[in-house]
Amino acid sequence: MGQVRQPRRVQEYDGDLGAAVARAQEGDEAAFAAAYRIVQPNLLGYLRGIVGDDAEDVASDAWLEIARDIGRFKGDGAGFRGWTATIARHRALDHLRRRRVRPQAAGTELDVLDLAGPHSTPDQALESISTERALELVRGLPRDQAEAVLLRVVVGLDGPAAARVLGKRPGAVRTATHRGLKRLARQLGIGGDAEEGVTDGASRALGEST
Repeated sequence: MGQVRQPRRVQEYDGDLGAAVARAQEGDEAAFAAAYRIVQPNLLGYLRGIVGDDAEDVASDAWLEIARDIGRFKGDGAGFRGWTATIARHRALDHLRRRRVRPQAAGTELDVLDLAGPHSTPDQALESISTERALELVRGLPRDQAEAVLLRVVVGLDGPAAARVLGKRPGAVRTATHRGLKRLARQLGIGGDAEEGVTDGASRALGEST
């Protein structure tokens, strides 16, 4: 059964992230900088999937809001990733409304797609993509699939957290992730029967409770 695994960096850094956020809430600027360094690469990858070349500007706006409101945040490292993704998405949609264009998947960087699990069809698909190919394939996904894949795989959120960011039900996010990864695998010529069950496997591998 195909599975999508959280990026190793997400799993390794969530404990450090939670500790850094707690210190940052007490006014430790160095701790806030540490939290930024952990979150920013994946958050920027997600934003590139929504606003393309404007991702860094949108991320800057998001971090201003994050810094202002961090005292209100309650949760652990994983929760902080979800909270920051929600803020970033709101800023991205505001940016797109100002430009009066619809959100479009614009691809992401290969170093963000740092996945484990060589025996998983979706993992094989993403690990096989060169930087240019990643840009092309993710750009070609429907918007709902692109955002779901970016949140689940790039940002490393579990199903319920991704659903909260998107304002959708977890089942809808599972389905979109399944379809997006299956499409990527098919385009790369990877899979076959192993593609079946990607949705449930992805949910379990990313830590979603059902």
